[in-house]
Amino acid sequence: MLRSRIIPCLLMHDGGLVKTRQFKDPKYVGDPLNAVKILNEKEVDELMFLDIDASALRRAPNLALLRSLAVESRMPLCYGGGIGSASQAAQIIALGFEKVSISSAALARPALIREMAEMIGGQSVVVTLDVSKNKLLGGYTVYSHNGREKAGVGVLEFCQLAAELGAGEIVINSIDRDGEMAGYDLDLARKVRATVSIPLSVLGGAGSVDHMQELIDAVGVVGAAAGSLFVFKGTYRAVLINYARPGRLQ
Repeated sequence: MLRSRIIPCLLMHDGGLVKTRQFKDPKYVGDPLNAVKILNEKEVDELMFLDIDASALRRAPNLALLRSLAVESRMPLCYGGGIGSASQAAQIIALGFEKVSISSAALARPALIREMAEMIGGQSVVVTLDVSKNKLLGGYTVYSHNGREKAGVGVLEFCQLAAELGAGEIVINSIDRDGEMAGYDLDLARKVRATVSIPLSVLGGAGSVDHMQELIDAVGVVGAAAGSLFVFKGTYRAVLINYARPGRLQ
């Protein structure tokens, strides 16, 4: 039986970990390998690494670093950033990662989703969509390359297409709420959940375990992903790698 997952999402930049606000102003928060060592002890459901340089700079994944992370980790791992082919995805799975996430490459060539699903299994293929709400016209805009380029597709339509092509999971990442710690975009989460039946994770906005519980209450079984919540402590955002979960999970 599926249950909700609580997922730290860590951003890699220049070999270290950073946290952004609305995809801007990256603040250094630590070393990736050290974070894995800490979270190993926290019984984490799943850990997601996103290399925010790789796709934006059109650079291949750092396989040496990923190998080190996989060797150290005792929890399921997902990696995204710079993956442009099914063979690259297979290399990362072979290192010990359970899932790979694609975003810009999937938007540019949706057939890649099917190619990856056929090579590594749909359960290992995650499609992550970075979205921003259009405050004047309503609706949402999907962006690629770390929020730098408009993708020209509808978020719900692409979620449906990704599912049809064999993706095993959708991750919706809110650019507007990134790092704000004011709560998830529950309206968007509900719309995506009503559109696709495959596993869904939501990222962007969590500032407390109550926000995660609100998401779970709103959409049912879901991956509640967060960055700031798991790397900052207190009003002044002191860096502290940590892990917490709501008191009741579906």
